Amino acid sequence: MTVTLEVADGVGTLRLDRPPMNALDVATQDRLRELAEEATRREDVRAVVIYGGEKVFAAGADIKEMQVMDHAAMVLRARALQDSFTAVARIPKPVVAAVTGYALGGGCELALCADYRIAGENAKLGQPEILLGLIPGAGGTQRLSRLIGPSKAKDLIFTGRQVKADEALTLGLVDRVVPAGEVYEAAHAWAARLAKGPAIALRAAKESVDTGLETDIETGLAVERNWFAGLFATEDRERGVRSFVEEGPGKAKFL
Repeated sequence: MTVTLEVADGVGTLRLDRPPMNALDVATQDRLRELAEEATRREDVRAVVIYGGEKVFAAGADIKEMQVMDHAAMVLRARALQDSFTAVARIPKPVVAAVTGYALGGGCELALCADYRIAGENAKLGQPEILLGLIPGAGGTQRLSRLIGPSKAKDLIFTGRQVKADEALTLGLVDRVVPAGEVYEAAHAWAARLAKGPAIALRAAKESVDTGLETDIETGLAVERNWFAGLFATEDRERGVRSFVEEGPGKAKFL
């Protein structure tokens, strides 16, 4: 399998495994969607790490496969491509990308689908599609501009240049940089901490933020308001408030 889902202690690791560069061919895209949907359904998965291995995250699409596709073929495929990445972005649980080596094109777009990105010092990210006479097609024009702003996103998309981990951190393209050998450990620790949190409240927080970014503020406030009130019906809310009153902040244990 080119993508696997391994679950331990509430953390599901979506592992890309298509040597040597984890090129995202059609089969890998479809498998990614299937496993993202599985991670969404499974109650034993409370947080997710996306990982490509120690050497490379994902170097982009399978160019040889794309070379034989004409306009008609891509018209049929483009939506499925986007849907695969959207399935990752819509996992209603905390998702962290553990980025080592290259995260280019579709690899960068996959990292953009995470809620948080931890990069190794050896990481290089970018959207080089313009160098092929193309534009990002798996959400890059939309997610990148929402994350780092339109001007910075246009610079990366227009030039196709790669940025190293330190510049990616400055741009806001990644959230943390660690030594290359510590990327997965750091990402897993981030996910494991949240896997112990209140699952419904985390889902509410993620949906409220994501919806607010995609719509007007009044709609976003309505989503937030409905989730906020609804959480008062949950056992986690009762457990969290009781623990705060009796023991102080930060000591609640959620199921």
